[in-house]
Amino acid sequence: MLKENEQKPLHIERYEDACDLIARVGILPLAGLIPGHPSLDGVTPKENWHTGTERDPWLWRARFPGDGTAAYGKFIKKKAVLIAADWFPLVLRLLGSEEDPEKRYRDGLLSKPAWELYQLIREDEGIETRELRTRAGMKSPDRKKEFDQALAELQGQLAIVISGVKEKRNLLGEKNGWSSTSYQTTEDWIGQYGIERFRGTREQAQSELKLKMEDACTPEAAAYMHKAFGIR
Repeated sequence: MLKENEQKPLHIERYEDACDLIARVGILPLAGLIPGHPSLDGVTPKENWHTGTERDPWLWRARFPGDGTAAYGKFIKKKAVLIAADWFPLVLRLLGSEEDPEKRYRDGLLSKPAWELYQLIREDEGIETRELRTRAGMKSPDRKKEFDQALAELQGQLAIVISGVKEKRNLLGEKNGWSSTSYQTTEDWIGQYGIERFRGTREQAQSELKLKMEDACTPEAAAYMHKAFGIR
């Protein structure tokens, strides 16, 4: 029997149960990141990953943003996390910016490569990585690091989200090679799923998110996220 205050380890094999977990804890990293807090790879059987079946969490990561369950991207310390749809406006208010990316670029708050990628993504919402690199003129190996850094910068500022993955197919329509990550501007993603921006002050967003964290997370996890989000 479990002792008082002990919890049975989570064991998730169904997509619907993973959605319930995200709704409950608010923020779910793909891999271990937050002390005392679950991660997708920590609550799912390792043998289910990369199997291509309906129990494959690697495939779920594209379904979460694809059905509006959670925003997905490298939002915290350049690590991939899922943020529940009802938590996302608060996180966006704290980590994102209400200023247009073009203004941030003019003010020196966004690099030129990031601004160029943002424009391409805005022009073709859901564009996949290979096509984005080609259009940006960053297809050569020596520009891959620059490309990756620009994408990380945009995700860190919550200007874009990962909208899913697209399979690479040949001219006959047959699957051919690895799937590729696709991107969408945050504005387009929240508009697509009817998610409204938080209109209160940063202080109000901090207070609301702090309450959510303290209710849904362990003290250790809440303390980590308070620091990550600048919550006092």
